[in-house]
Amino acid sequence: MDSVDTDTARAARPPAQAGVTALYEAHAFGLVRLAIIMLGDRAAAEDVVQDAFFGLYRNWDKLSDPANALTYVRASVLNGCRATLRQQSRRDRRDRAAATDTRSGTESAESLVLLSEEHRGVLLAVRRLPERQREALVLRFYFGLSEEETASAMRISRGTVKSSLSRALAALGRMLAEES
Repeated sequence: MDSVDTDTARAARPPAQAGVTALYEAHAFGLVRLAIIMLGDRAAAEDVVQDAFFGLYRNWDKLSDPANALTYVRASVLNGCRATLRQQSRRDRRDRAAATDTRSGTESAESLVLLSEEHRGVLLAVRRLPERQREALVLRFYFGLSEEETASAMRISRGTVKSSLSRALAALGRMLAEES
């Protein structure tokens, strides 16, 4: 199939399919990385991102402006991570109550191999931060979003982003200094 045929096929797609496909191709990898940082589990991260894109596809016609689709899907990924973390927390409490032996780590073997020891230490410290601080830190510095974009994705004010970042950086510094 040549490029003219490909362009014709893309033009024939419904707006939702074309919009979501383009957004997926451009941003899925980065959103999976965001979810991995938030969750520490690649499979769960990929599930959260897929659910977010499916939700975007289902609600495409309800978007007030398709230019806001990335903000929508990013917020959806964060919400999915929050829900997954809540489920994991409930499951962990239930497992601890049911068994006295220690449970294995939640990271996959693939994740452990890919990350260096130092990198894992930083990620573990980031995961110990309170939810809002962790999200602000990851969106602002890992994804390079502006304070305004971070505030929009988290649905909080810009001032709250600033204070959350300040507290997160201070807490990370203390945690990493303690480990040294």
